[in-house]
Amino acid sequence: MTGERMIAAKLIHWYDRHRRDLPWRAEPGEVPDPYRVWLSEVMLQQTTVATVRPRFAAWVARWPTFASLAAADEADVMAQWAGLGYYARARNLLAAARVIAAEYEGELPDSEAVLRTLPGFGDYTAAAVAAIAFGRRAVVVDANVERVVARLFALSGKPAIRAATDTITPHTRAGDFAQGMMDLGSAICTPRRPQCLLCPLSDECAALALGTPAAFPVRKAKAVRPQRYGTLFWLTRGDDVLLVRRPDRGLLGGMRALPTGPWTDAPPGLADAPAAADWRLVDAKITHGFTHFTLDLALAVAADHQVGEVDGEWWPVRAIDAAGLPTVFLKAAREMERAG
Repeated sequence: MTGERMIAAKLIHWYDRHRRDLPWRAEPGEVPDPYRVWLSEVMLQQTTVATVRPRFAAWVARWPTFASLAAADEADVMAQWAGLGYYARARNLLAAARVIAAEYEGELPDSEAVLRTLPGFGDYTAAAVAAIAFGRRAVVVDANVERVVARLFALSGKPAIRAATDTITPHTRAGDFAQGMMDLGSAICTPRRPQCLLCPLSDECAALALGTPAAFPVRKAKAVRPQRYGTLFWLTRGDDVLLVRRPDRGLLGGMRALPTGPWTDAPPGLADAPAAADWRLVDAKITHGFTHFTLDLALAVAADHQVGEVDGEWWPVRAIDAAGLPTVFLKAAREMERAG
């Protein structure tokens, strides 16, 4: 047996004994549900398993099939997605479900090449779904797989790591192999203190032989994220607060939100308030990290005693959790609750 085949055999043997029990995974002997596989892969992008578990359960209870999701209202989908990051992923979920319902009779195509043509299906998602849902041989490389393979072969650089992953991906049980690599990276071959004594691939690991497994893969120094500023406006009318819809295009597009001015490099102000009112700045700010910048929001409050019609909707403050607000605006709502 070649070294590449030995790696796959050892990994799958380990996976059969130590696989994680996850709600989107088929039990041994069961046929995977392509809808649940696809949904979980999208939800898990840059989000932890612990966060996704309850959100996945709530989602499939509401929309258990491609057809039910395809018929959903976009605002409801976006609200259900709140807190899972990158709202473009939710829009692509809905768009893909509608294509699948309209053009593929509600059945997900089993070809990696065809999957890539669907909204939101990049190389990774198409490969993962093809392998896990349909057992197709596909080269699946997420962050965990990348780390395991980088250490196995003492490699750096994504092209080299992907090429090495291709050499060890088996033709049979490709989905179990991919999930086993993910589980190994999550539980054993961790970023900082890999538990090499427990690893089923330790005899094959070049980085361990060098004595420096944690040094792989070599990471570039993180760039300092730019700082942006803005003002968030908390306008109340009785027991309700004003919410608006963000523009469809751009960050957090189409989501319900608290009104803000633009997010710029300049200090915040009150010029972009949603209505003329007796605004005052409170002694608090909201800091939120997005992927490409850090945002500091000043908080301005006012009560709507004399303001006429304003663009937006009045939402009960006590039910703010049901509005589907993105995390940055939920932080502001929590701060206003603390401030009374």
